Amino acid sequence: MAVTFITGTSTGIGLATAVTLARSGHTVYATMRNPAGGGKEIREIAARENLPITILPVDVDDDASVKDGVAQAVAASGQIDVLVNNAGIGVHGSVEELPLSEFRRVMETNFFGALRCMQAMAPAMRERRSGCIVNVTSISGRIASSPQAPYAASKWALEAASEAFAQEMKPYNVRVAIVEPGLIETPIIGKLSGVKSKRYPQERRFNALFAALLKNPVPPEIVGEAIRRIVESESWQLRYPVGPDAAPFLAWRASMSDEEFINWNAATDDEWAARVKRDFGLDVEL
Repeated sequence: MAVTFITGTSTGIGLATAVTLARSGHTVYATMRNPAGGGKEIREIAARENLPITILPVDVDDDASVKDGVAQAVAASGQIDVLVNNAGIGVHGSVEELPLSEFRRVMETNFFGALRCMQAMAPAMRERRSGCIVNVTSISGRIASSPQAPYAASKWALEAASEAFAQEMKPYNVRVAIVEPGLIETPIIGKLSGVKSKRYPQERRFNALFAALLKNPVPPEIVGEAIRRIVESESWQLRYPVGPDAAPFLAWRASMSDEEFINWNAATDDEWAARVKRDFGLDVEL
């Protein structure tokens, strides 16, 4: 059984992953920025099921917090076998209208936060010549749609760094995997922040598409189970689209040229909605 260190476990995919791994017998260090305010659900599940979960306060935006959290886990268990970088925030808005501070904020958590944890774990895993690092991105790490510029940029950046990192770590027998969820019903959807646009229609369309897709919600446990399989496997596969819509969305985008994709997103509301209906069978309310 592995000693696992998971970021962003107060809700959603992080919580589901922590519980899934613990139920399989793995020792779990479930980290979050504010355990006092956000750790109630996972604490109750762990107590009720007597799961090997320890909650640690870790702010992935802060160097010292990450180092301290890793040190606490190593002091208690001797080593960390698996890192799951899941902590993330959602920020949406047009490139013109969204303040640069918002772009920096999402990059700090979604990209630099994961890098901090990777750098904190890499030396021991490399020296031990074993380990597994799972970075949770999104299909938005491969498909950039307005108004997702800040979120997609952070996920594209993490995908690129993960691919390069996998090349560096493989000679040391450390696996790196990228998990790319499709649309999963998690609290992050209700926490999306940004600037409502008066100029660009893409935000309104994006919200309408989300609402249509969420009529058939996909629970975060699907992602937790996929991560468990990766952890327990010996696979060197790099990318794992997860969820019933993930691979189809990626294939759909790959079927179009860049120019076709841009033209569709720049089309009128009626033209945009007609293609959603044609390609996905969804009626969107604009």
